[in-house]
Amino acid sequence: MGKFRKLNRRPNWAWSFAVAILLVPLRTLTKRDWRNADRIPADGGAIIAINHVSHVDPLTAAHLTYEWGRQSHYLAKAALFRGRLGTFLRAAGQIPVDRSSGGADALSEAIAAVNAGELVVVYIEGSITKDPTGWPMVPKTGAARLALATGAPVIPVGQWGAQEILPAYSNKPKLFPRKTVHINVGEPMNLAGIADDAEGVHRATDLIMGEIVALVEDLRGEKAPAERFDPIAHGMRATGNPNKD
Repeated sequence: MGKFRKLNRRPNWAWSFAVAILLVPLRTLTKRDWRNADRIPADGGAIIAINHVSHVDPLTAAHLTYEWGRQSHYLAKAALFRGRLGTFLRAAGQIPVDRSSGGADALSEAIAAVNAGELVVVYIEGSITKDPTGWPMVPKTGAARLALATGAPVIPVGQWGAQEILPAYSNKPKLFPRKTVHINVGEPMNLAGIADDAEGVHRATDLIMGEIVALVEDLRGEKAPAERFDPIAHGMRATGNPNKD
């Protein structure tokens, strides 16, 4: 796994506070199978595209990026940015996504962050997977649009295991015995040769998701289903808790 890196820039107060509160519990309560983490660039604007399996995996994935010297900026649903929590998330550099407006403001903010040399994390499915067996489901185009707009590399990341700590769409954590968080970092993808148009966005999205699925297959030691789960085709909303649809 290699040696951890120091943060590439001084964090702000909110990020420092989050680290002070969360780092020791994350190190203590989880075991970590982190593969190829040195593929995360030490500096410069970049995009992590990752699958989503649990409400806790933003913390376990941010743990990896922190230990490898980067402060991560997540695109997250706007509902989280209300009240004091929203003030804190904003101060920590996180980016709200208002799905009712198509996420245009979030994309503009993410583009600015990447162009300023930040590491932006995008959940390519847009929500926790609704696939009954936990495989990545039909992807959204946000990561591809961000990559094509900035020319920044996309680092595909597959993860598995965080759902053992907090099952998908559950509020009942299972902290003991300690669970292993498996994260597999893929080779950075250069999408500069793909046109920034509707066809190119969908092509880039398919390429990114293909890499993520392969990384998850490696972690799970099995092949993903040939067809990705589509929540809309199963009468569910594309986002949100399937138990409330």
